[in-house]
Amino acid sequence: MEITSDIHKICLEFPKNEVYGLVSQMNKAAVSMPSNIAEGSNRGNIHFKHYLNISLGSSFELQTQLLIANQNKYITGEKTIEIENKIIEFQKMTTGFISKLEV
Repeated sequence: MEITSDIHKICLEFPKNEVYGLVSQMNKAAVSMPSNIAEGSNRGNIHFKHYLNISLGSSFELQTQLLIANQNKYITGEKTIEIENKIIEFQKMTTGFISKLEV
């Protein structure tokens, strides 16, 4: 949820012409990450794993969009690295959790 908050805050600074483009896509991907974990947590392990994989996919989508935002100079390199490191940590933790459910 921290990543979602970070994304929301940085997107407020994006150009207005990106509101229905990159801003919308980044916010959707960021919200999808914790939302799918929450939705899947009420299911059995097989279904939970499916929701965790969706969440993981959204994190990779968000990571790409973050790099696009940096490439377009909407955010600084420092901020990009800071948020990307959080996304990478999320990916590692989620992948590890998926592996534990498979045992």
